[in-house]
Amino acid sequence: MIRFDDVTKEYPGGTVAVNGLSLTIPTGQITALVGPSGCGKTTSLRMINRMIEPTRGLISIDGKGVADLDAATLRRGIGYVIQHAGLFPHRTVLDNVATVPRLLGWDRAKSRAAAQDWMERVGLSADLADRYPSQLSGGQQQRVGVARALAADPPILLMDEPFSAVDPVVRQQLQSELLRLQAELHKTIVFVTHDIDEALLLGNQVAVLRVGGILAQVARPADLLAAPADDFVADFLGHDRGIRALSFVGMPRLPLHPELTLALGEVPPADAPDWMLVVEGGHPLGWVRTAGVQGAVDTSDLNRSGTVASLTASPREVLDAALSSPARRGVLVDDAGEFVGTVRASELATLLEAGQA
Repeated sequence: MIRFDDVTKEYPGGTVAVNGLSLTIPTGQITALVGPSGCGKTTSLRMINRMIEPTRGLISIDGKGVADLDAATLRRGIGYVIQHAGLFPHRTVLDNVATVPRLLGWDRAKSRAAAQDWMERVGLSADLADRYPSQLSGGQQQRVGVARALAADPPILLMDEPFSAVDPVVRQQLQSELLRLQAELHKTIVFVTHDIDEALLLGNQVAVLRVGGILAQVARPADLLAAPADDFVADFLGHDRGIRALSFVGMPRLPLHPELTLALGEVPPADAPDWMLVVEGGHPLGWVRTAGVQGAVDTSDLNRSGTVASLTASPREVLDAALSSPARRGVLVDDAGEFVGTVRASELATLLEAGQA
């Protein structure tokens, strides 16, 4: 457990970055620090591993004040992931990942074996081991950064906006990877982000900071959305809090509707409905407006605006699938990604309103 007890960071000249922060970060969970620029998120994070020293107050890990620990030893026992990965450009991927084990005195063979294991666990193929950071994509570099932070299996992981520099698709993949790893590893993670959706997705608890480094509210995501502490928190959460809250509501038993489908290369029947779903090998590809198809369906006919939800998705994801579909019918798939049926937004709304979730 990490504790902040009335911690303040004031710089020469009087600028206060963090002001009287008291916060408990539970062991084995993800705590997301979120807030606008200048609210002290990164400063708070970096005071944990003493990259920044507090002016007043106490920070402790499992009851031991970090100020009483040797700074270098402290940092070697804490994983640290930053934006743009911060890799050593002159070292190969494998040697980057093996950095902390080597600093801890592990021999070369043990360090490289651990590095190879963590590369695999974060989704990096073995053929990347001898490449250099400049030869990797942004998403691959961030995975290397995560693997390096975890290579010595530290109990604590500090992550400072690690996914903000990659494109939305890669960012979503990295978020999913982090949740998958955390389900297995149960690390104590402090995750800094300016993105409230990312904080709500990843955090077991979310701490909202206001400008000046003052804690506005800390709560579980569902509780934060249900009961913002004040206008600042409510405004920061945004005006679609009700939609966001659907991510934390149980899924009701939805009626799944069968759907007439087409394959690429097929001609829509004469009595075809206005919109038909195109599938390939059981996997949905998109919708086609049958009146606009000239002959056999090909990829140029596809409307890909609709999202796809799994059978285990949250009500928010299912509602989005229904509302984003040009046919207004949400596509659901099983764990293998194969189409199982469609749902209607109106039916989901009725069930949620009736309290059957």
